[in-house]
Order: sequence, then structure tokens, then C-alpha cells
Amino acid sequence: MSTSRLRTTVVAGALALAALVPATLDAQDLHPSRRPSPLGLARYSDGDAYVKVHYGRPYKRDRDNIFGSAESKALVPFGERWRLGANEATELTTTVDLVFGDQKLPAGTYSVFATPGADSWKLHFNSKLGLSGTGFFYPETGKFEAVDLGPTDVLVIEAPVRTLEEKDEVDQLTLSFTRTEAGPELVIAWIRTAVHFPFRIGS
Repeated sequence: MSTSRLRTTVVAGALALAALVPATLDAQDLHPSRRPSPLGLARYSDGDAYVKVHYGRPYKRDRDNIFGSAESKALVPFGERWRLGANEATELTTTVDLVFGDQKLPAGTYSVFATPGADSWKLHFNSKLGLSGTGFFYPETGKFEAVDLGPTDVLVIEAPVRTLEEKDEVDQLTLSFTRTEAGPELVIAWIRTAVHFPFRIGS
């Protein structure tokens, strides 16, 4: 190969590599581990039953008004649908039917939202997937499009709020599964608020 041809090949290769660098850096910047609210995973298994929840885990970060009225400018206002975390909407996948009270959630994957209240919370299981919170975000335009999620709610359940002692305050939003004598529960806890949603495996 001539010196001129070799030089041309090397330059072309360098340009191609340079063109790849910005894309690689952008992808790294979007890595979940570098998010202010990292991804969390809660899992429950019992025999052939397997349930998992993926969600964004925000921290308190010195914010003193997380759950409260809209008038008080709370981060998560009472009575408004919340993505139950940060970033993308929380999603739950179950390999079996789940029964909350006397209501059945068929096996499948769902977006999960909460509507907090002072005394009780509602939990919404929704068939719309791939959401950025309560709608869709389009990176190419930088615009967010809200979605009317009411019509696609598959199941809505409600449970009372429990107030945690100051010593038990939860700094980072935590979703977990616990086992009690009465059966399993999906538990949401953040700051001094905890909500337990009992369920059973069934059909």
C-alpha cells in the first residue's frame, strides 16, 4: 500500500472513530447509575409466582414538604396521580394473578401510579406502558405529552396511611414486599409515610 493511500485510510478511520465518541458519551451520561434517583427493584416469589417492581428511588434531599396539599406546594400533592418514584413510570410484572381484597389483577405487566391522600392512598395498575411519568417525553423535540390514564386503569385499590416514628424515617423512596401471618404485602415507604397493600396469589 502506498504512503498516500495508507495516510488516507488512517485519517478516515480516525474521523469515523471521532464521529462515534459523542454518541458514546451521550449514552454514558444516560446510564441509570448516574441518575440523581437511581433505579430500584423489589421482588417477591412463592412457588411458581414471581412479582417484580422497577422504579426510580428519589432521596429526601433536605426537602421538608414531600406529601401535602397543593396549596402548600408539596412535592407530591394530595389527590394528584403520581408516578410513584422518579424518571420513568414505575412498572410491575407478575407471572400470576394477584388478588387485592376481592379485586383481581391478571398476570402481566403494568405501569403503577399512586394518588396520595392525608389518610389513605390509592394505587393504580395501568395497561399503558413505556411512560415517562404520567405521559410521554419526546427527546427529539424536548416536549412532554400528558396522557389521560383514567381509561386505561385496570385496577385501583386503596389502603390507609401509616405514620412512621422519627427514628424510622426513610430517606430514599422504598418499595418492598413483606411476608406477614396474613399474607404478603406491597409496602411503599418514604420519609415518615408508609402504606401497606396486602394481596394474595389467586385467580
